Amino acid sequence: MAIFKSTENLYEVLGGFWKKLYEQDDFNKGVKLADVQIKFEISDPSAIIWVGPDGIEFGDQPNLKADVTMQLAGDVCHAFWKKELSLPVALAKRKIKSKGNIAKVMKLLPVLKPAYELYPEYMKKYGI
Repeated sequence: MAIFKSTENLYEVLGGFWKKLYEQDDFNKGVKLADVQIKFEISDPSAIIWVGPDGIEFGDQPNLKADVTMQLAGDVCHAFWKKELSLPVALAKRKIKSKGNIAKVMKLLPVLKPAYELYPEYMKKYGI
């Protein structure tokens, strides 16, 4: 059974987590410095999350152009944030499929470190 029950639930929970991250100065400065627009195409449930220099957006965004597109399942997102799956391993095992300049995304990994600590506490409020 999928961690996220519906698209709306995924946007509320995982999308809310991304928005909380973007409120952190180190994180949003890191994204702005990397100057990368990432489009996460999530399946099970179906959703799109954009992470970029101007913030976090959900759904189709015709005005945005992805530098990198990552395709993955909602449960893979959850496993990543729980540190059960690293990005390099997920890419190698094709649990995450990517198009574009993945090196730019890898530059963001250091600014994500504090997020690993925030995620379990954040998820508790949703009973996950």
